[in-house]
Amino acid sequence: MKTEQQYFEEGQTLADYMDAMSTKKEGSFHIYESFHVPADDEFLTRLKDANLHILAITEDWCGDAMMNNAILRRIAEATDTEVHVSLRDADTDLIDRYLTNGGRSIPKYLLMNEAGEVIETWGPRADMVQTYVMDAKAKLPAQDAPEFEEEQKKVFQDVSAQFESNADFHMATYSSIREKWMHVL
Repeated sequence: MKTEQQYFEEGQTLADYMDAMSTKKEGSFHIYESFHVPADDEFLTRLKDANLHILAITEDWCGDAMMNNAILRRIAEATDTEVHVSLRDADTDLIDRYLTNGGRSIPKYLLMNEAGEVIETWGPRADMVQTYVMDAKAKLPAQDAPEFEEEQKKVFQDVSAQFESNADFHMATYSSIREKWMHVL
């Protein structure tokens, strides 16, 4: 069984991954270009000084990944932190170690020390974003209703649009990552 460090070493950089995206690329770059990490944040200083690296488990079809990867990239650039990508669907052994409520939800970020040990994780969503998504899904008709598929598509389109344009979601994602990782820095 491969270690997380081996997945990191075999993975492409987050920047190369984003450049090669085949779906949701435009939305991800829109977020990347519009989001800027807060200035003078103690989190950024501590992350930079910690000499850590990050493995992102992701796929480019995922709306959460479209938003979160762009924000993580900004964090990484601000702190000179290396981020490499492992594709969830190419090798499910890795994601199966980091299930969310029993599911292979992505993205999942593994914060790793110099020895390649995972010291903290994050993902797939900030609480504020999770609440929004769950509220939107709660309004759907029953799955056996004839209009379910059409209504579900509308919800997914709306959620994706919010992921791309909602600056509050972007800051909530940054803040959630910050809060989760700050205690290990």
